Amino acid sequence: MADLAAQLGAVVTDALGEGVTIDALEQLTGGASRQTWSFDAVSASGARHPLILRRDPPEAPRTGMSVEARAITAARQAGVPEPAVIAFGDDAAALGAPFIVMERVEGETLPRRILRDERFAAVRPRLAEQCGEILARIHGIAPDSVPGLARPDVLAELRHTFDAYEDASPALELGLRWLAENRPPAVDDTVVHGDFRNGNLLVGPDGIRAVLDWELVHRGDPMEDLGYLCVRAWRFGGEAPVGGFGSYEGLFRGYERVSGRRVDREVVRWWEVYGTVWWGGMCLDQAWRHLSGEERSIELAAIGRRAWEQEYDVLLALEERAAA
Repeated sequence: MADLAAQLGAVVTDALGEGVTIDALEQLTGGASRQTWSFDAVSASGARHPLILRRDPPEAPRTGMSVEARAITAARQAGVPEPAVIAFGDDAAALGAPFIVMERVEGETLPRRILRDERFAAVRPRLAEQCGEILARIHGIAPDSVPGLARPDVLAELRHTFDAYEDASPALELGLRWLAENRPPAVDDTVVHGDFRNGNLLVGPDGIRAVLDWELVHRGDPMEDLGYLCVRAWRFGGEAPVGGFGSYEGLFRGYERVSGRRVDREVVRWWEVYGTVWWGGMCLDQAWRHLSGEERSIELAAIGRRAWEQEYDVLLALEERAAA
């Protein structure tokens, strides 16, 4: 930890243009794919800068931090509640792995607390509409303003994921077949967050204070984000379809008011099924990262066991679509 503190001191000193020392450096829990560290950068005058470090695990570095950092900056400029980015880099030389350093924003991310604690009771009825407003601002970002955004073929990527495993999942395969047979028409690209859900929202008693975890940001259909937010897994036991805290009507109302776009509910439902199948594939991937020895992690193993939940949710979603 002392080495990381020294490295952080050099990075933040360069970014802020003044010498700092690193205090209260602590790795936070949560986050299966990247590390999150909280710390204060203390200047010679005693001023404290509360900051957050996100970085890839040094044993499994990837690329893309620069794209994520530029997306966060563009979103902040578009009126999305976001912390200011202080420094970032895809090179492992500075901090041992690709990284982003940003301002620290106080709030709650644990879904069960957001859904149940009394301190959020007043704001919960407004969260779905606020999500719609925020997504409209994200989708208003010019894609060319965030260099490096990919435009994936989402079904081809799912097919590739499932083909990598010898043990077939009939339920997930059925979901993928339904998606291919009912795919909505292509639309013009927008910036898509890719993981906009309860759990990646930093919430205070006053509402959403920041949107977190932009590592899956890409170009695509804006309805992807709306559908993904409504995936059953991200309701965390709540009955309401939007994140466990709100209604489709609230989400769509906020989105349409800010974006000026009409929401096609059937397209959103298609993306809701897609998000369920996709998360099933990610559960398989994360289980394999642990079982293969590539990255031993109890959290990865626990997430991997949730693949069966997505199989159930896919069958439930397809039954609902058939009834509709």
